[in-house]
Amino acid sequence: MRSTTFLWVMSTFCLMAQSYDLVISGAKIVDGTGSPWFRGDLAVTGDRIVKMTPAGLLQGATAKRRMAAAGLVLAPGFIDIQGHSREYLLNGDGRVIAKVSQGVTTEIMGEGSSNAPANGRTSPQTPGKVRFAGDHGFDEWLRAMEAHGGSVNMGSFMGAGTLRQYMKGMAAGRLDEAQKNELRRVVRLGMEDGAFGIASALIYPPDSYSNTDELVEMSTAMAPYGGVYITHMRSEADQLLEAIDEAIEIGRRAGVPVEIYHLKAAGKENYGKLDAAIAKIEQARAAGLDVQANMYPYTAGSTGLTSCFPADVAADGKLFANLDNVAIRRKIKADIISGRVNYENLCLQAGPEGVLVLGLTKPENQKYVGKRLNQIATAMNKHWVEAAMDLVLSERQRIGTVYFMMSEENVKRQLQLPWIKIGTDAGGPDPATTTARVHPRSYGTYTRILGKYVRDEKVLTLEEAVRKMTSAVATRLSLRDRGVLREGMAADLVLFNESTVAERATYESPHQVSVGVEHVFVNGVEVWAQGKHTGAKPGKALRGPGWRQSTGPKVLSK
Repeated sequence: MRSTTFLWVMSTFCLMAQSYDLVISGAKIVDGTGSPWFRGDLAVTGDRIVKMTPAGLLQGATAKRRMAAAGLVLAPGFIDIQGHSREYLLNGDGRVIAKVSQGVTTEIMGEGSSNAPANGRTSPQTPGKVRFAGDHGFDEWLRAMEAHGGSVNMGSFMGAGTLRQYMKGMAAGRLDEAQKNELRRVVRLGMEDGAFGIASALIYPPDSYSNTDELVEMSTAMAPYGGVYITHMRSEADQLLEAIDEAIEIGRRAGVPVEIYHLKAAGKENYGKLDAAIAKIEQARAAGLDVQANMYPYTAGSTGLTSCFPADVAADGKLFANLDNVAIRRKIKADIISGRVNYENLCLQAGPEGVLVLGLTKPENQKYVGKRLNQIATAMNKHWVEAAMDLVLSERQRIGTVYFMMSEENVKRQLQLPWIKIGTDAGGPDPATTTARVHPRSYGTYTRILGKYVRDEKVLTLEEAVRKMTSAVATRLSLRDRGVLREGMAADLVLFNESTVAERATYESPHQVSVGVEHVFVNGVEVWAQGKHTGAKPGKALRGPGWRQSTGPKVLSK
């Protein structure tokens, strides 16, 4: 008995004798594993979690800063598997306020396109002012974002569309053998530079020009590096089940894990297909193929208004010229009206009354911002297809648009699936400086789940929701030191009030930060404190499991 008491006293003394940078005490700890919450203390030194104890054991420890967290949940920082903040992290101020204000500490990018690899054929579609060429351009891009400074950690997949452009520009058609060999080489280099895998977006050109065999070629080249094939599938609506079949085939033939971006059954007539979609994924898993998915918790998606037109209209970079051609316009309109389309037409899935047009920039078009496509068509005294073509021609850009085409019942069901993860499919704008309308998911994805679906509607437990936002993503990406609260792990932390956490962003007024997220730390540095950004930018570039440190990249400006 005496020896037990002596050991307890000595242990307590050692804890008290140590000095830490930060001690958070008395929190309701949800550690990211899915295990039940517990009361505890956590200590940070530098960028690492160095001690976790039951509540009260760090009460007397020496610390530069102490935070009493009774009444708050302490969780790992949320990992966004589908972020779009490349411009903010490379050319903007890097604070990504919309993301950190809802607890995001890591953002993974690359759906369809990435800033590397780059050559003269990729530049027209590369976001931002800098593109990265040379054999190790992907590594240099990651280093450039880290050097620029960001409030979140950043990483990326290689965009399948960028790889396609690297070989053929915006031209359709199959790759020849020389191009296939070069494709394999470039993929290998990108994986060694730290890509997490290959990300396709198969409803958009030039991704849509890639056939299954070409995607297998890309994925096979990345397989030895532990990469994931992640895909915005060729269809999420009429051909949803066939698209899942293709994704599974790519994973099977290439021998790689498959992740499906923003799983959904789009269009009212397709809502009932979710059961069959889930069954296909679970059958593949039962057969030994690692197929999983992620989602955002909304019944509307967002992309360009150009998604209402066939992909071949954009071939060879001739989108605007083709939309200005009377004969081509007539055929597009006739095909859409008749329903004779063999592509994913989001306008047909949502209906013109379910198409909310946001991203207009020209002064003469401002009167249409926030209007439905059918309302715009009425104001123009035109058919909605003609109105859509005229807007794109006037703006000379894709035009950010929201499409209402999913079922709330399906959203709830998907949230309960064990292999689902959470991603925003959005960038991280600054509400003080951004005027363009965006989807509310930019500001409220994680807080909507914690408030609406966990606290209010009890669709899933707090522990399971946090797991889907943290360790489930970290495990998928082979991020060994993030996603869980454990000694030795990176100190990416979020403290939130489970009674008040909620989104405030709406479709009509999206630029509103969430409430209830009290403190966010990235690599041990506080970036969000009680409703305000601290100005800190401690984010680090994160890399996939195939990374091999490289030197000698070359940077091309504009």
